[in-house]
Amino acid sequence: MGVAVKEQLDRAIGLKIEGNYDEATRELKEIIAAYPDEPEAHHQLGLVLGFIGEFDDSIVELKSCVDLDGNNLTARNDLALTYAMLGMEDEAKEGFQTVLTMDPGNEVAKKNISFFA
Repeated sequence: MGVAVKEQLDRAIGLKIEGNYDEATRELKEIIAAYPDEPEAHHQLGLVLGFIGEFDDSIVELKSCVDLDGNNLTARNDLALTYAMLGMEDEAKEGFQTVLTMDPGNEVAKKNISFFA
């Protein structure tokens, strides 16, 4: 990731944190248009879309991040949490279990998979 892209991604994350979801979405979509293989842009866009209730699109973006960077356990947990929030229990359990297979000590996945026991 180039410096300019990193700066734009940092700016978009700052906008997300501030709750400026429209601007964050615009920045993230701009990054993805120029760099479609940038996993963290997809991750962050997936989070923003979830925050504003665009759950189908949120899942698409979170899946894109995981497809591009299968080792991103934070994105995998976020995808599984989104599934859980939407009542998609099988998908959520599978997501948390995948994280635990990759990182047996992952506290987020351990805590959340326990809700499905």
